[in-house]
Amino acid sequence: MKNKAISDVEVIRFKNSEFKQVLDFVSVEEPLEISLAYWKNEILYTKNISITMRTPDADKELALGFLVTEGILTDLNSINKIEEPTFAIQNKITIELKKDIEVDLSKIERHFYTSSSCGVCGKSSIDSIRTVKNKKNEPINFKISKEVILGLNEKINSQQAVFEKTGGLHASSLFTIDGDFIELFEDVGRHNALDKLIGSNCLKKNFPLAENILLLSGRISFELIQKAAMANISVVCALGAPSSLAIELAKEFNMTLIGFLKKDSFNIYNGSENIL
Repeated sequence: MKNKAISDVEVIRFKNSEFKQVLDFVSVEEPLEISLAYWKNEILYTKNISITMRTPDADKELALGFLVTEGILTDLNSINKIEEPTFAIQNKITIELKKDIEVDLSKIERHFYTSSSCGVCGKSSIDSIRTVKNKKNEPINFKISKEVILGLNEKINSQQAVFEKTGGLHASSLFTIDGDFIELFEDVGRHNALDKLIGSNCLKKNFPLAENILLLSGRISFELIQKAAMANISVVCALGAPSSLAIELAKEFNMTLIGFLKKDSFNIYNGSENIL
């Protein structure tokens, strides 16, 4: 079965002082239109919510995770069905709500346009994101050993199959507090990878994710902390660096934040009391 996340291309490679035509692999990037269908006065309305540039695959998880982390969908039991992309209607997915569900569309100031590099592009202001989640996470009631943290680096590298071929994808992975691997999603957009991960756990009724560790393959941006907070994730680790705003938001939501994770070292930016 063909991997929808990978495409092969012919390239001219310069190596060992010579040019040679070879077959290379690149990550696929295509748009996905996410729509919300809701009932009002016995009439079914459909509203386009977002166009996001993503790596095809796990579109149901991506759409659901996006609506949850953006605060648009607050009750998973309100979903009637999810219409996924088909051969006839490609790159479009619609989540339909049950008839008795009222929708507050005032949160949606305008259609979101999310690029693969920045999950907050198209938002009117940072303040509009900060108000999506107005409740802090509860302080965690467990401790995580430094050995568990140090072991995450090797585990995520062994799971990134598409990245190994293309070098062009971000990953978000979920672990237990004991460091056991649960699952991983990859995408050209770091925020999409996280939405897929959260959406997958919503579908499996494993939500919220308060007693899990989130590991990110790259840097920690503001919108990733915001999305993690919407899933009540309390521990976020990353191989890269956090931004100043990401640190500020992690403190605001009582999140343990770890960056520059390597095999033998890491930096704790918040929540050091939770690391043994």
